[in-house]
Amino acid sequence: MHSGEGCYLYGVIASHHSQEFGPLGIGARGDRVYTLPYRDLAAIISHSPIEKYAVSRENLMAHSKILEKAAEAFTVLPVCFSTIAANERAIVDKFLKPRYQELMGLIRSLEGTLELGVRARWVNLEAIFAELVEENKDIQVLKVATLNEKDQQQRYANQIKIGQLVQKVLDEKRRRERNMLINEIKPLSIDYKEMQIYGDMNIVSAAFLVSCEQEASFNQKVNELRLSYEQRIQLRYIVSSVAYSFVELIVSW
Repeated sequence: MHSGEGCYLYGVIASHHSQEFGPLGIGARGDRVYTLPYRDLAAIISHSPIEKYAVSRENLMAHSKILEKAAEAFTVLPVCFSTIAANERAIVDKFLKPRYQELMGLIRSLEGTLELGVRARWVNLEAIFAELVEENKDIQVLKVATLNEKDQQQRYANQIKIGQLVQKVLDEKRRRERNMLINEIKPLSIDYKEMQIYGDMNIVSAAFLVSCEQEASFNQKVNELRLSYEQRIQLRYIVSSVAYSFVELIVSW
């Protein structure tokens, strides 16, 4: 490697043999992706310019493609996107060696697991708003008062109040329905993590760490919920063999 070149680090597996994953390195140069063993661990790396990679779809896909390929045969610990070392020696001396016990422990904790992502959103937000009005007497009274209000300023103030009240009860409804869905699924998982949701229609965005033995039961439960709430809630289901939501190794050189 010439000056300005380093080693891009994708992830870590438990292996003391050298592995080859093909000319799939990030950056579209066709760099060879291979493993750098240390004792029973191996870092998945490729040669790379020492630069900060843009968070683009192409670069993220290249990073995750390597991890998914490795996960076909190994339990993978993903490393934070755009982690680049000066050379192989730095990876061994500053990462694999000092963090050996931690990394082995993480691999053991993730062996035989999958990450299953669940996204839930309301199908028809207008129908949900209609429910809110029907269920909430305060909103009903305020809507009638606003319709009958002659003073423009007061009518505007009432409309603001209605909007605030609707948002409050919408958030409460979302929280109830979120709890219902999470509580149905959570017992089938080892761990779970919720992500930030955006927009009024979204209810849940969560990742579940599930043992491979429980995957069929988890699938069945999600399908039951999907059928049960078909007209009301849309459920999306994503399977990943890499536990991105539960482990992301940050390396400081």
